[in-house]
Amino acid sequence: MADVLTARQGDTLDELLWRERGLGPETLDAVLAANPGLADRGATLPIGTPVTVPPIAAQAPPVRETVQLWS
Repeated sequence: MADVLTARQGDTLDELLWRERGLGPETLDAVLAANPGLADRGATLPIGTPVTVPPIAAQAPPVRETVQLWS
């Protein structure tokens, strides 16, 4: 199920996604694909612009390899 976010004054798309959903730049392509014409509105979204956020699969956090100093 897709969520709809509403832009506030001075919002950019990446700022809106980060503030409202904690989403990073890797989700921009999917959001732009779900919102035809959104990129044509400019870098700063007009106040009240609805932005549809498609369901995005949760990504597993990166695994850090650890080194054990003593066994």
